[in-house]
Amino acid sequence: MLPKSDWAHLIPHAGGMCLLEAVLAWDAETIHATSEGHARPDNPLRGPHGLHAVHLAEYGAQAMAVHGALRARARGVETARPGMLVSLRGLELALEYVPGDGRLDVHAQCLYADDTGAQYAFRIECAGRLLASGRSAVIHPEGPMP
Repeated sequence: MLPKSDWAHLIPHAGGMCLLEAVLAWDAETIHATSEGHARPDNPLRGPHGLHAVHLAEYGAQAMAVHGALRARARGVETARPGMLVSLRGLELALEYVPGDGRLDVHAQCLYADDTGAQYAFRIECAGRLLASGRSAVIHPEGPMP
């Protein structure tokens, strides 16, 4: 297990917007991260009715970012190139709002990656129940991020 203190500095998400709390496992193609902060009142994505399920796509995107950063670090690259989310496809939501209890298990699988970008499939589960799934693509633009 990798605690947030091991990898949080590797991604651009900071403070409350760093939604993941730990990486339970990862390898060259996959990552399994967790979060329990979805129910906290200070969650920046949470509305008056709770966390809308559409925001689970951000949890999947952050798992992509962490995975890319861990892969870069494993190759000896201290800072991965920043990425910009450019596509979200096949998003399926099993509910409207995320249950307020239980741990979110965030899984992402790298389908393709090179120096210019990456494509991932992701799924988010709670207590073994699939809450959301989809595919995301990120590009790594040259020069400063807009």
